[in-house]
Amino acid sequence: MRSTFFTRSLQRLSVTLLFASTLSAHAADLTVSAAASLTNAFKELGTAFETQNPGTKVLLNFAASDALLAQIAKGAPADVFASADQETMDKADAQKLVTPGSRRNFVSNTLVLVTPSDSSLSLKALADLQQAGVKRIALGNPSGVPAGRYAKSALEAVNLWAAVEPKAVFAQNVRQCLDYVARGEAEAGFVYATDAATQKDKVKVALTIPTDTPISYPIATIAGSPNPTDARKFVEFVASPTAQAVFARYGFQKP
Repeated sequence: MRSTFFTRSLQRLSVTLLFASTLSAHAADLTVSAAASLTNAFKELGTAFETQNPGTKVLLNFAASDALLAQIAKGAPADVFASADQETMDKADAQKLVTPGSRRNFVSNTLVLVTPSDSSLSLKALADLQQAGVKRIALGNPSGVPAGRYAKSALEAVNLWAAVEPKAVFAQNVRQCLDYVARGEAEAGFVYATDAATQKDKVKVALTIPTDTPISYPIATIAGSPNPTDARKFVEFVASPTAQAVFARYGFQKP
Protein backbone atom coordinates (compact mmCIF):
# COMPACT_ATOMS: atom_id res chain seq x y z
CA MET A 1 0.00 0.00 0.00
CA ARG A 2 2.84 2.36 0.85
CA SER A 3 4.37 1.68 -2.56
CA THR A 4 1.07 2.42 -4.31
CA PHE A 5 0.57 5.61 -2.28
CA PHE A 6 4.15 6.72 -3.02
CA THR A 7 3.71 6.04 -6.73
CA ARG A 8 0.46 7.99 -6.89
CA SER A 9 2.01 10.88 -4.98
CA LEU A 10 4.89 11.00 -7.45
CA GLN A 11 2.42 10.96 -10.35
CA ARG A 12 0.47 13.85 -8.86
CA LEU A 13 3.69 15.77 -8.21
CA SER A 14 4.83 15.19 -11.80
CA VAL A 15 1.52 16.45 -13.18
CA THR A 16 1.70 19.51 -10.91
CA LEU A 17 5.25 20.32 -11.95
CA LEU A 18 4.40 19.83 -15.63
CA PHE A 19 1.39 22.14 -15.29
CA ALA A 20 3.48 24.75 -13.49
CA SER A 21 6.16 24.47 -16.15
CA THR A 22 3.57 24.95 -18.89
CA LEU A 23 2.18 28.01 -17.17
CA SER A 24 5.69 29.41 -16.72
CA ALA A 25 6.53 28.90 -20.39
CA HIS A 26 3.25 30.45 -21.45
CA ALA A 27 3.84 33.43 -19.16
CA ALA A 28 7.18 34.04 -20.92
CA ASP A 29 5.53 34.36 -24.34
CA LEU A 30 5.54 37.91 -25.71
CA THR A 31 2.97 38.54 -28.45
CA VAL A 32 3.82 41.48 -30.72
CA SER A 33 1.21 42.64 -33.23
CA ALA A 34 2.96 44.74 -35.86
CA ALA A 35 2.19 46.42 -39.18
CA ALA A 36 2.96 44.22 -42.20
CA SER A 37 5.69 46.59 -43.42
CA LEU A 38 7.69 45.77 -40.28
CA THR A 39 7.85 42.03 -41.07
CA ASN A 40 11.51 41.65 -42.02
CA ALA A 41 12.92 44.00 -39.40
CA PHE A 42 10.78 42.66 -36.55
CA LYS A 43 11.63 39.05 -37.34
CA GLU A 44 15.29 39.89 -36.87
CA LEU A 45 14.61 41.97 -33.78
CA GLY A 46 12.43 39.25 -32.27
CA THR A 47 15.36 36.83 -32.41
CA ALA A 48 17.71 39.44 -30.96
CA PHE A 49 15.30 40.19 -28.11
CA GLU A 50 15.01 36.49 -27.27
CA THR A 51 18.81 36.27 -27.12
CA GLN A 52 18.95 39.20 -24.71
CA ASN A 53 16.08 37.81 -22.63
CA PRO A 54 16.55 34.04 -22.19
CA GLY A 55 13.29 32.22 -21.54
CA THR A 56 11.18 34.74 -23.46
CA LYS A 57 9.60 33.64 -26.73
CA VAL A 58 8.55 36.44 -29.11
CA LEU A 59 5.40 35.59 -31.06
CA LEU A 60 4.96 37.92 -34.06
CA ASN A 61 1.60 38.72 -35.63
CA PHE A 62 1.71 40.78 -38.85
CA ALA A 63 -1.21 42.40 -40.69
CA ALA A 64 -2.53 45.80 -41.71
CA SER A 65 -2.56 48.15 -38.72
CA ASP A 66 -6.35 48.50 -38.74
CA ALA A 67 -6.81 44.72 -38.81
CA LEU A 68 -4.49 44.33 -35.83
CA LEU A 69 -6.40 46.99 -33.90
CA ALA A 70 -9.66 45.17 -34.59
CA GLN A 71 -8.13 41.91 -33.34
CA ILE A 72 -6.90 43.53 -30.14
CA ALA A 73 -10.24 45.25 -29.56
CA LYS A 74 -11.95 41.86 -29.79
CA GLY A 75 -9.65 40.41 -27.14
CA ALA A 76 -6.98 38.70 -29.25
CA PRO A 77 -3.84 38.02 -27.17
CA ALA A 78 -1.29 40.83 -27.53
CA ASP A 79 1.36 42.48 -25.40
CA VAL A 80 2.72 45.08 -27.84
CA PHE A 81 1.15 46.95 -30.77
CA ALA A 82 3.21 48.65 -33.50
CA SER A 83 1.25 50.65 -36.07
CA ALA A 84 2.25 52.11 -39.44
CA ASP A 85 0.41 55.34 -38.74
CA GLN A 86 -0.60 57.64 -35.91
CA GLU A 87 -4.30 57.50 -36.77
CA THR A 88 -4.63 53.81 -35.87
CA MET A 89 -2.71 54.24 -32.63
CA ASP A 90 -4.92 57.23 -31.80
CA LYS A 91 -7.90 54.89 -32.10
CA ALA A 92 -6.19 52.38 -29.81
CA ASP A 93 -5.63 55.20 -27.30
CA ALA A 94 -9.25 56.32 -27.55
CA GLN A 95 -10.44 52.77 -26.93
CA LYS A 96 -8.09 52.52 -23.93
CA LEU A 97 -6.40 49.46 -25.44
CA VAL A 98 -2.83 50.65 -24.83
CA THR A 99 -1.06 51.45 -21.59
CA PRO A 100 -1.11 55.20 -20.84
CA GLY A 101 2.34 56.74 -21.26
CA SER A 102 3.83 53.73 -23.08
CA ARG A 103 3.40 55.09 -26.61
CA ARG A 104 6.45 56.26 -28.53
CA ASN A 105 7.47 56.80 -32.17
CA PHE A 106 10.32 54.54 -33.25
CA VAL A 107 10.79 54.79 -37.06
CA SER A 108 9.50 56.63 -40.11
CA ASN A 109 9.06 55.66 -43.75
CA THR A 110 8.44 56.96 -47.27
CA LEU A 111 5.67 56.18 -49.76
CA VAL A 112 6.78 55.15 -53.25
CA LEU A 113 5.22 54.06 -56.53
CA VAL A 114 6.67 50.81 -57.87
CA THR A 115 6.41 48.96 -61.17
CA PRO A 116 7.54 45.46 -62.16
CA SER A 117 11.30 45.40 -62.73
CA ASP A 118 10.82 44.54 -66.41
CA SER A 119 8.20 47.23 -67.03
CA SER A 120 8.74 49.54 -70.01
CA LEU A 121 6.25 52.11 -68.74
CA SER A 122 7.55 55.62 -68.16
CA LEU A 123 5.98 56.95 -64.97
CA LYS A 124 7.56 60.26 -64.05
CA ALA A 125 4.60 61.84 -62.29
CA LEU A 126 1.36 60.67 -60.68
CA ALA A 127 -0.50 62.01 -63.70
CA ASP A 128 1.16 59.31 -65.80
CA LEU A 129 -1.03 56.74 -64.04
CA GLN A 130 -3.74 57.86 -66.44
CA GLN A 131 -1.86 56.24 -69.34
CA ALA A 132 -3.78 53.54 -71.21
CA GLY A 133 -0.95 51.09 -70.52
CA VAL A 134 -1.63 51.35 -66.78
CA LYS A 135 -4.64 49.10 -66.36
CA ARG A 136 -4.26 48.00 -62.73
CA ILE A 137 -2.85 49.98 -59.81
CA ALA A 138 -2.30 48.14 -56.53
CA LEU A 139 -2.80 49.94 -53.25
CA GLY A 140 -3.90 49.07 -49.77
CA ASN A 141 -7.60 49.47 -49.18
CA PRO A 142 -7.84 53.01 -47.73
CA SER A 143 -10.58 51.89 -45.36
CA GLY A 144 -8.21 49.61 -43.48
CA VAL A 145 -4.59 50.02 -44.63
CA PRO A 146 -2.46 53.06 -43.69
CA ALA A 147 -0.38 52.87 -46.91
CA GLY A 148 -3.63 52.99 -48.87
CA ARG A 149 -4.78 56.06 -46.97
CA TYR A 150 -1.47 57.80 -47.66
CA ALA A 151 -1.78 56.93 -51.37
CA LYS A 152 -5.38 58.10 -51.64
CA SER A 153 -4.52 61.37 -49.91
CA ALA A 154 -1.58 61.97 -52.27
CA LEU A 155 -3.78 61.32 -55.30
CA GLU A 156 -6.55 63.55 -53.99
CA ALA A 157 -4.03 66.34 -53.47
CA VAL A 158 -3.40 66.42 -57.25
CA ASN A 159 -7.02 65.70 -58.20
CA LEU A 160 -6.27 62.23 -59.55
CA TRP A 161 -8.21 59.94 -57.21
CA ALA A 162 -11.28 59.86 -59.46
CA ALA A 163 -9.10 58.79 -62.41
CA VAL A 164 -7.13 56.17 -60.48
CA GLU A 165 -9.86 54.58 -58.38
CA PRO A 166 -11.42 52.62 -61.30
CA LYS A 167 -8.01 51.02 -61.93
CA ALA A 168 -7.39 50.24 -58.27
CA VAL A 169 -6.70 46.69 -57.10
CA PHE A 170 -7.21 46.93 -53.36
CA ALA A 171 -4.93 44.88 -51.10
CA GLN A 172 -5.49 43.77 -47.51
CA ASN A 173 -2.05 45.02 -46.49
CA VAL A 174 0.96 46.69 -48.04
CA ARG A 175 2.90 43.44 -48.55
CA GLN A 176 0.03 42.00 -50.60
CA CYS A 177 0.13 45.15 -52.69
CA LEU A 178 3.85 44.63 -53.26
CA ASP A 179 3.22 41.02 -54.32
CA TYR A 180 0.66 42.10 -56.92
CA VAL A 181 3.28 44.28 -58.61
CA ALA A 182 6.12 41.78 -58.17
CA ARG A 183 4.05 39.09 -59.91
CA GLY A 184 3.08 41.46 -62.72
CA GLU A 185 -0.59 41.41 -61.73
CA ALA A 186 -0.59 45.22 -61.56
CA GLU A 187 1.32 47.70 -63.69
CA ALA A 188 2.03 49.91 -60.68
CA GLY A 189 1.49 49.99 -56.94
CA PHE A 190 1.86 52.16 -53.86
CA VAL A 191 4.07 50.71 -51.12
CA TYR A 192 6.61 51.92 -48.61
CA ALA A 193 10.23 52.36 -49.62
CA THR A 194 11.19 49.62 -47.16
CA ASP A 195 8.80 47.18 -48.85
CA ALA A 196 10.21 47.92 -52.31
CA ALA A 197 13.70 47.22 -50.96
CA THR A 198 12.72 43.65 -50.01
CA GLN A 199 12.09 42.71 -53.66
CA LYS A 200 14.63 44.73 -55.61
CA ASP A 201 14.88 41.96 -58.18
CA LYS A 202 11.16 42.06 -58.95
CA VAL A 203 10.11 45.71 -58.57
CA LYS A 204 11.64 49.11 -59.20
CA VAL A 205 10.80 52.49 -57.72
CA ALA A 206 9.31 54.86 -60.28
CA LEU A 207 8.43 57.74 -57.95
CA THR A 208 8.82 58.87 -54.37
CA ILE A 209 5.45 60.21 -53.25
CA PRO A 210 5.27 63.25 -50.95
CA THR A 211 2.68 62.90 -48.18
CA ASP A 212 0.96 65.68 -46.23
CA THR A 213 1.26 63.61 -43.07
CA PRO A 214 4.68 62.21 -42.11
CA ILE A 215 4.74 58.40 -42.17
CA SER A 216 5.62 57.82 -38.55
CA TYR A 217 5.34 54.48 -36.72
CA PRO A 218 4.23 54.42 -33.06
CA ILE A 219 4.53 51.48 -30.67
CA ALA A 220 2.90 50.89 -27.28
CA THR A 221 2.25 48.17 -24.73
CA ILE A 222 -1.24 46.72 -24.47
CA ALA A 223 -3.32 47.56 -21.41
CA GLY A 224 -3.81 44.37 -19.42
CA SER A 225 -0.88 42.65 -21.15
CA PRO A 226 -0.23 39.13 -19.78
CA ASN A 227 3.49 39.92 -19.88
CA PRO A 228 3.84 43.63 -19.05
CA THR A 229 7.49 43.42 -18.01
CA ASP A 230 8.74 41.99 -21.31
CA ALA A 231 6.29 44.19 -23.22
CA ARG A 232 7.88 47.29 -21.69
CA LYS A 233 11.34 45.91 -22.40
CA PHE A 234 10.47 45.29 -26.06
CA VAL A 235 9.18 48.84 -26.55
CA GLU A 236 12.41 50.14 -25.03
CA PHE A 237 14.42 47.71 -27.16
CA VAL A 238 13.08 48.96 -30.52
CA ALA A 239 14.33 52.44 -29.62
CA SER A 240 17.80 51.19 -28.69
CA PRO A 241 20.86 51.83 -30.90
CA THR A 242 21.01 48.10 -31.69
CA ALA A 243 17.45 48.00 -32.97
CA GLN A 244 17.75 51.32 -34.77
CA ALA A 245 20.74 49.98 -36.68
CA VAL A 246 18.62 47.04 -37.84
CA PHE A 247 15.81 49.36 -38.95
CA ALA A 248 18.30 51.51 -40.87
CA ARG A 249 19.57 48.42 -42.66
CA TYR A 250 16.03 47.71 -43.85
CA GLY A 251 15.60 51.28 -45.07
CA PHE A 252 13.61 52.78 -42.22
CA GLN A 253 14.40 56.32 -41.13
CA LYS A 254 14.68 57.94 -37.72
CA PRO A 255 11.37 58.70 -36.00
